[in-house]
Amino acid sequence: MNSIKKKLIFQVNIYRSVLILLTICVFAAFLSPDFLSASNLFNVFKQIAVAGIVACGMTFVILTGGIDLSVGSIVGLSGVMSAGVLATTGSPILAVLTAIGIGILCGAVNGFFVAKCEIPPFIATLGMMTLLRGCVLVYTKGSPIPVKIDSYKFIGKGNILGIPFPIILLTLLFILAHYILTQTAFGRSVYAFGGNKEAARLSGIAIKKTEWMVYVINGFLCGVAAIVLTARLGSAQSTSGGGIEMDAIAAVILGGTSLSGGTGFVLPTVVGAMIMGIIDNILTLMNVNPHATNIVKGAVILIAVLVDKKVKDLSAKAEQ
Repeated sequence: MNSIKKKLIFQVNIYRSVLILLTICVFAAFLSPDFLSASNLFNVFKQIAVAGIVACGMTFVILTGGIDLSVGSIVGLSGVMSAGVLATTGSPILAVLTAIGIGILCGAVNGFFVAKCEIPPFIATLGMMTLLRGCVLVYTKGSPIPVKIDSYKFIGKGNILGIPFPIILLTLLFILAHYILTQTAFGRSVYAFGGNKEAARLSGIAIKKTEWMVYVINGFLCGVAAIVLTARLGSAQSTSGGGIEMDAIAAVILGGTSLSGGTGFVLPTVVGAMIMGIIDNILTLMNVNPHATNIVKGAVILIAVLVDKKVKDLSAKAEQ
């Protein structure tokens, strides 16, 4: 019975997300004929790669009922440290390992405060967001760090058989995340934790370890996103990753994952990321003031949360 219910929820989330995506695409094509051009669509896909990878990790966190406001700062710090190591050593491998290591370390610290110290995720990650952004500014002194090695730039700008490498990477990461959440004991523990923390504890699940691990995974994916962003821009900016937490959270909610945890799947999150990317793109094509983009994103998040609440209320009534 539970498996049938999960499949039904998955299908509803997919169909709802795809319907929203198609509706926005129709409006976008109507508002700007350039939207459907091949070059523009490739641009959209490349632009969503970073937010999509971050949203993939955010899905793990939100499935436990948590939140991570520090993802933008983790991306920023991982990116500048990676670029700094690359400029110093000239080793792309060492630079990549640095970004991933910083991401994992930051995620582990977040997980420690949330799982071990039992600090509410909102407060713990808000503090980390400010702390890490300060570290970025101190390290860079407000100046960009250029990336000059082509093999590193390939991660953000390269193509394989005509397909942008960031999109290939994004696809592989989402498939891996889907497998972990649906086919492993850890994935089942994440859903159990988000559904009912006390029941999960009584059933023998190591709830603190599970909660800590989702933040570590989230940090790892932030490190990967930082590499893609830095490679695509050709430099690490002190403002890199700023605001990406809102795109990631919106993508997860639009993908049908409940903010209260325990319900949702990772694959629809990529559709949510596409929705946010298309909104950004169409506003750019229409020459809308960049600051107005935040107004639209804020409205999208509020509407998505409202829909999430209504769906949850309807599900609760159906179970009664």
